[in-house]
Amino acid sequence: MSGTIFLHFIDNAFVASSPEQYFDKRSPVDGSLMGSIAEGGAAEVDAAVQAARRALEGPWGRMSLAKRTDMLYAVAKEIDRRFEDFLDAEVADTGKPRSIASHVDIPRGAANFRVFADAVKNVPTEFFEMVTPEGRKAFNYSVRSPKGVIAVICPWNLPLLLMTWKVAPALACGNTVVVKPSEETPGTATLLGEVMRTVGVPSGVYNVVHGLGANSAGEHLTRHPGVDAITFTGESATGSAIMKTAADGVRPVSLELGGKNPGIVFADCDFEAAVAGIARASFLNTGQVCLGTERVYVERPIFENFVAALKEKAEAMRPGHPSDKGTGIGPLISLAHREKVLRYYKRAVEDGATVVSGGGIPQMPDSLAGGAWIQPTIWTGLAEESAVVREEIFGPCCHIRPFDDEEEVIRLANHTPYGLAATIWTRDVGRSFRLGTSITAGIIWINSWFLRDLRTPFGGSKQSGIGREGGVHSLEFYTELRNVCVAT
Repeated sequence: MSGTIFLHFIDNAFVASSPEQYFDKRSPVDGSLMGSIAEGGAAEVDAAVQAARRALEGPWGRMSLAKRTDMLYAVAKEIDRRFEDFLDAEVADTGKPRSIASHVDIPRGAANFRVFADAVKNVPTEFFEMVTPEGRKAFNYSVRSPKGVIAVICPWNLPLLLMTWKVAPALACGNTVVVKPSEETPGTATLLGEVMRTVGVPSGVYNVVHGLGANSAGEHLTRHPGVDAITFTGESATGSAIMKTAADGVRPVSLELGGKNPGIVFADCDFEAAVAGIARASFLNTGQVCLGTERVYVERPIFENFVAALKEKAEAMRPGHPSDKGTGIGPLISLAHREKVLRYYKRAVEDGATVVSGGGIPQMPDSLAGGAWIQPTIWTGLAEESAVVREEIFGPCCHIRPFDDEEEVIRLANHTPYGLAATIWTRDVGRSFRLGTSITAGIIWINSWFLRDLRTPFGGSKQSGIGREGGVHSLEFYTELRNVCVAT
């Protein structure tokens, strides 16, 4: 082993697997060996779940709401204090430009703890007065109680942001957690363990077990009978498998899954804003965003001009080292994921696509040639039934098709097994309202993308998931609502 060794964080201590087993962590930027990650199994998962249960029944469970939320504010403050450490870890794991991670991932990671500490202190409850059959008064009031030990299974595309998006509300509600970060991105979840310990969060409240999914830490965690609820962000197929596992014990799940999101551009749009918005939605984070736009529909009068303008945007994105201020796009998460994306690039050509831009691997300097680099890619000319148009690719690419009227584009946009997000560009207010209620998606942006108040509901329909996260909607999942009836 060489480089950093990523250990599990269980009961406020960093521990190795027993027997000691490790797998390699390689840099997506240059392919170099960064370090080794402890491979968790049934024993490590059980130790983490038991620690979480003890904390739930012990100091964390007895802690007042005021003190618990103060600890979450302290966690946020410590993330801010160690901003550069978290930034280094996130960039090393993902290869994304520091300019992006420093403005999105790390600030949101800290903000999530503040947002949900505020939310849990202000969530309303119910109170009803009634008359009993005997003529006495009775009072009913609702109480929120923690759900228990929560399994938190995280993706690799926005590791800190999406992990804290689950951990923060879970802890705010008084639960304890066992986190299984992606095997690709162990850094910030591990570092958060140091933060928890530093600010005095009790042992067992926050636990991390590293490993893979099937026949490894992920599967052991979802199958563990001591886990009371499971929250997962990732591929739809994995979400389906988790849901089947959760049926044993009738445990609740929150699933934020894949998307094949449409972007709809009308001829009356602010053209420059629409081009910039679709470019960002298609290529940000090298296309590795569940909310990203891989299907673009443009009203016919501006179709050709739009394609040309988006091509210019794509070709202006310069790949480079994450620390280079001029870097416009980073690598994919791994060489294995690049192979998957390249198979779709090849399939597009086989299905008759016109490659407007990209379609392959960029020429990189020798120092970066071993990284998972790929070109932003634009296609036209594919049928709607092509796999490239129907299936989530999770790379920096999009297919553009012209349309002629609202009815047609609504049909095209909804012709998908997914229902996560959509973005619509138009100056017509009436049209924006019509499409906002006609597109089947959990979140719809009008003349914007990736803009959201964290108190609002977030989640998908169809194969894009179950449940909603954000503000009080997260608290609904992480608490059990009980009614207390008092007869006088």
